[in-house]
Amino acid sequence: MKRVTRRTRIRWLPAALVLAALLLALLPATLEGAFAGEPSTALDDELAQAHARLPAREWTAIRNVIDAQREALRAGDAARAFSFAAPGIQERFHDAATFAAMVQQAYAPLLDARSAEFLEGGVVEDKTLQPLRLVMNDGTVLVAIYEVRKDDAGRWRIAACVIAPSTVRSV
Repeated sequence: MKRVTRRTRIRWLPAALVLAALLLALLPATLEGAFAGEPSTALDDELAQAHARLPAREWTAIRNVIDAQREALRAGDAARAFSFAAPGIQERFHDAATFAAMVQQAYAPLLDARSAEFLEGGVVEDKTLQPLRLVMNDGTVLVAIYEVRKDDAGRWRIAACVIAPSTVRSV
């Protein structure tokens, strides 16, 4: 069983961000084994620059939106959770109850994780991506990769989320 360390996170994070950008753009499918490769130094540099495209206060705001939505969902406050969804998501699901039911069915790990930790986000191909590591009760580690966008009022909203398996396990 591998232990989750900072070095492990850093090794696969750049590949995960690029993959997430491609998946959010092209594939609605599951990502079995997506984080198995070693990133290149050029990719590390590219993602460091991608992260630098947004100031720290923006990353804090993004993380606050994701945290607030997860807290609302866990508390059963569908209306509040729905308020953090981007306009396109709101149009697709029409109302808070339908949205909350979809999340409970398709994104249960977001609600059931015993712990969650934000990883370094980045802007890849004009998509702002914020990964969140989820450690499940059985030690399974998943990564939720959120795509966020600013709405017309300049507030960050959650536009998409993909949950992918990780190659590491928690102890």
